[in-house]
Parts: sequence; structure tokens; C-alpha cells
Amino acid sequence: MPKPVQWLLSLIFIVQMYLAMAVIGLLWLPYALYSRDGAVSACHAFCRWVRLTLRLLCGLRTDVRGTVPVGEELIAPKHQSFLDIILIYGALPRAKFIMKAELRFAPILGWYALRIGCVPVNRGKRGAAITKMMRDVKSGQADPGQLIIYPQGTRVAPGAYLPYKVGTAALYAQLGQPCVPVAANVGVFWPKRGITRHPGLAVVEFLPAIPPGLTNATFMATLEEAVETASNTLLAEAGFQA
Repeated sequence: MPKPVQWLLSLIFIVQMYLAMAVIGLLWLPYALYSRDGAVSACHAFCRWVRLTLRLLCGLRTDVRGTVPVGEELIAPKHQSFLDIILIYGALPRAKFIMKAELRFAPILGWYALRIGCVPVNRGKRGAAITKMMRDVKSGQADPGQLIIYPQGTRVAPGAYLPYKVGTAALYAQLGQPCVPVAANVGVFWPKRGITRHPGLAVVEFLPAIPPGLTNATFMATLEEAVETASNTLLAEAGFQA
């Protein structure tokens, strides 16, 4: 497909995606106000819509591989774009994110994020932020679900490197749960910046769980190796060359 046409279809996709967010958010609002189940249902509906329209408008297919966790487990994914959020959340039954505090104020998205149990974290002094994050997670543990934390803290473009942060290890130790690494290649097709969504097959892959009880150093080394190795394999599958 000619690049100008792909760009235009991508722009249409983005516009309708945010319109769909508003429409679904408003349609599900009474249910979401009544029950957290309603908010989860709305978010899952939005994820399905994004995957459908992404394929129809941009020719970008999506796939979720591996064994999807259904119990109380910590999820530590590779973060490359908004698409990995869509695929991971849409696959999990009761997910909630560690998220940037400023997202609380995003229209519709912010309210729903808080309603499904996401934990806002302020960026700044690392020690204070980690302490507050752990306290907030503990106070919200009555709500069942899978807690998602991006171990690099932000989106990382394919082929780039950013250190893994110790907040993931702190949560792993506090929760005493298995940690499921998640690999991705979505940034090849849905980049961190720009309009164009490229055709192809975007994949997230749930990897074997890391058992609880490891030391912080061993856990972080195991997590990074698992996520980076599997993500590099998926990038190669997508034809990405650094």
C-alpha cells in the first residue's frame, strides 16, 4: 500500500479509536459506576474494538501467545507502545496497572483506570515513589487481579535499551507471587511516536513464570534476560533490524 494511503488510514484509525474510547466509556458508565466489573467489561470491549479496527483499517494483525495468567500474579511486560497495553489488558481477566500519576487526569481513561484498580505513581525521588507505590498496592490487594508493572518504567523503542528498575523487585518481594514476564514486538508496527501504523503481525507473549522467593538481584537478572531474549526473537520474526 502507498505510504500516503497507509498514513491516512492510520490517522483515521487513531481518530476513531479515541472516539470509541469516549463512546464505550459513556455507554458502560452506569454499569461501571455500579460495579468494578462494569469498568473491566468496558476496558475489555475497547481492547477488542482497537484490535478489530487496527486490522481492518491498517492491516495490522495482533496475536497473544503463551499461557495467560488467571490467578494472582505479578506481570512484567516489555513496553513499546499503547498497543502492548491493549493486548495485555485485553487478554487478562482482572488486570490493573502501576501507572504514571498524571494519567489520573486523562479524560475517561483516567477515571476508568482508577476504577479498575490501577495504582498511580509519581515520578521523582525513587525511594519515596517506591515506598508509596508499595503502600498503595498493599491497600488495594483486596481487589483481586493481576498487577502489571513495566519494569523499564516507560516505553522503549525496538532496539533501544533502558535499565530495568528496582521497583519491580520491590513488588515481587512484597507480594510473594510468581512474576510472569511478557515479551513484545509491537513497537515495530505501532511506534512510540508518529501517526503511521504499519501492516504485519504484532505479538505479545506471556513467558513462563518466575517463582517467588528469589533474591532481588537474581530476580532482576532472570526477568531482564527472559524479556529481552524473547522480545529480540519476536523482533527478528517481525523483520526488525537494529
